[in-house]
Formats: sequence, structure tokens, C-alpha cells
Amino acid sequence: MSDFIVSARKYRPSTFASVVGQKSTTATLKNAILTEHLAQAYLFCGPRGVGKTTCARIFAKTINCENLTTETEPCNKCESCNSFNENRSYNIHELDAASNNSVDDIRNLIEQVRIPPQVSKYSVYIIDEVHMLSQSAFNAFLKTLEEPPKHAIFILATTEKHKILPTILSRCQIYDFNRIQIKDTIEYLTQIASKESVEVEEEALNIIAQKSDGAMRDALSVFDQVVSFSNGKVTYSAVIDNLNILDYEYYFALTDAFLTDDISKCLLLFDEILAKGFDAHNFLNGLSRHLRDLLVCKAETTVQLLEVGDSIKQKYLEQASKCDNRFIFKALEICNEADLAFRTSKNQRLHV
Repeated sequence: MSDFIVSARKYRPSTFASVVGQKSTTATLKNAILTEHLAQAYLFCGPRGVGKTTCARIFAKTINCENLTTETEPCNKCESCNSFNENRSYNIHELDAASNNSVDDIRNLIEQVRIPPQVSKYSVYIIDEVHMLSQSAFNAFLKTLEEPPKHAIFILATTEKHKILPTILSRCQIYDFNRIQIKDTIEYLTQIASKESVEVEEEALNIIAQKSDGAMRDALSVFDQVVSFSNGKVTYSAVIDNLNILDYEYYFALTDAFLTDDISKCLLLFDEILAKGFDAHNFLNGLSRHLRDLLVCKAETTVQLLEVGDSIKQKYLEQASKCDNRFIFKALEICNEADLAFRTSKNQRLHV
């Protein structure tokens, strides 16, 4: 049996310092622990894969640690930390609300909350995907959430805050988790690649970071996939082949053809794109994004908004110098009109 563990599990943060892209949230939680100003209920909300459940587990582990470090991190040496690390802690309970969403499940939880912890100071209850609880389950949970026993702390996690009752929200301290920035994702993937002795290109990691859309778990899953595909050498070409992403070079070549009024070259390039199996509508959206990035490169103050690698950024700057603003605005207008008409047209290829 293979000993392989996916990167999202193998490199799951175990301290506040190792959490990526959530500095304000982790700093607030550490200060709450340091000053012993702990609320009875917390709500962690934000997109998928940004560290909500991970932070909940670290927080639960830290408030029960017997020998906190000077940085307000768990010691990983005391009995409480060891039992948590070995998945045998009786003081930290995790409940998946997606599959335990009935009134009976919440009543069982309420009965369990009354029992004080045998070893540590707090019993921590982490309820994941809390928005999946039924209306009646939420109502049954209200009183306990408002006035829990002194030893009980609830940490609720959700990706859909708007589905939670206002009466639940008013009883919780709410922490909004951010999407992870592309540069933070690239930096973290570079560290993992170094630990795993995997050769990587920055352009390849940039594509993975963009594809993950701010979710570190997604980025790590894609990273594992590409490492398997490329046999331990993550290159730009391997990433776009494996993820079926259209190469930037097509957009640069098409824009050059637009500038020289080379209609034949445009048609041939578009035919080549379709022959590779790419969707024409997605291509239109990609072309619009490319034109917008060219517009961003027209001023030095906005170049920092361009989220690509250095070599591709240089290509954008070179092409932007050939385009005037009128050309870019007109091209964006045409792309927008084609996008709107594309969905209802019977001859969709004609619009492109």
C-alpha cells in the first residue's frame, strides 16, 4: 500500500504562523488567547479552501495547550497537544453539519456539551458547513449557543454566511476569511516544491495559482496532479497541457494580427484553437481578459495589478506599447458585443 499523502493534508498548517494569507484573523485570535478574552461562539466564513477549518482546529488546540510558546502558539509537547495531533483528543469535537443536520443531531450535541472536559480547560465544538443545518436544527441550537456552559466553545465554519439565521449571527464573533493572493500561493507552492525536491517554473506556479481562484486546497490538488503528469518537473507547458488552458502566446499572436489587419492569420489561429478542443466562448472571455491586461500595462501605476510571471509581464508591456487606448477600448467593445450575441446565436462561430 502506498504511503503517499496528498499535499493538502501533508502540509496542512499546524500553527497560526504557518497559515497562509489570513494574518489579520490569526493575529486577532492569538490576541484573544493571550488576553483570555474568549467568546462562547465564533463564526469563520469565507470561500472554500482558504483555511477556515484549519484555523478552527489550530485555535481549539492552542486554547487547551498547557505550555504556550512566547508567540502564542501550541507547544506540541503537552498531553493536550499530543492527543490532538494523534487524533485521540476528547476535548475537541468536529461535526459535519452537511450530514448531521437534523434536530436529533443537535439535541445529541447539546447533551454532549453539558459534560465538562476531563483533562483540559475547554471543550471545543467545531461545526463545519453550518449553513446546512435545517431551520428547526438552528432553532434547537439557539439557546445553547447563547448561554453555553463555561467550559464550552463553539466554532462554526461556513462558505455561505447569508444562509445562516440572523439570530445565530448575533450570538457569534464573525471572522471573514480572504481569498489567498496569487503571490502568497506561489510562495507557498515554491516552499512545498523545495521540500518535495520538485523542479518548478514560476510561470507554471502562476497558472496554478490563477486556476485555484484564491483557494489553497485547490492549488495544492492541482499541484499534485501536475507533478504526477510531469514526473516531478513542473513546467509552464506541462501545466497548460494538463489543465487544458490556452497558451498566452495565442492571445499575443492574435493581437499582433489585429494590429496589422492580418485577417487570414486571425482565422487560422482561431481554427487552430478550436482544433485543440477549446470552447469558443471561453476563448472570447480569455481574449477580453488579455485586452484588459494590455490596458492595465498602459500606465506604470497600474502594472502592479497584472498577476502574471515576470517573462509574460514583459511581453504584455512590449505589446501594450504598440497599442493605443482607442484600439484597446474598441476591441473590448467588440468582444463584449460578440459575447452577448454568442449565447443566442445559431451560428456561434460567425460571431468570433
